[in-house]
Amino acid sequence: QVQLVESGGGLVQPGGSLRLSCEASGTIFRANAMGWYRQAPGKERELVATITSGGSTNYGDSVKGRFTISRANAKNTVYLQMNSLKPEDTAVYYCNGVILTITYWGQGTQVTVSS
Repeated sequence: QVQLVESGGGLVQPGGSLRLSCEASGTIFRANAMGWYRQAPGKERELVATITSGGSTNYGDSVKGRFTISRANAKNTVYLQMNSLKPEDTAVYYCNGVILTITYWGQGTQVTVSS
């Protein structure tokens, strides 16, 4: 059974940094695209960043220049380094991965940016 498990969320002050991790387990196959999405209360889920198995990246406009996505293919793991965090970055962050054409989602990790 494929599972995506996120870690690294928490409470941070404005201007601070956090690093999220997500590992895909229960499969011998390498994930194709992996990424991060987020959903704030009362808002729709939005793209944060995606990365292909070849390393090509795509970012949402609101995080460009502040967040960096990376991955370790051998570990089927994707990371999200978040710098210069703002209160509007507060949301539940979900990991996403495509394995053999099937899209899987993690359970989400809360990120709260507040003083």
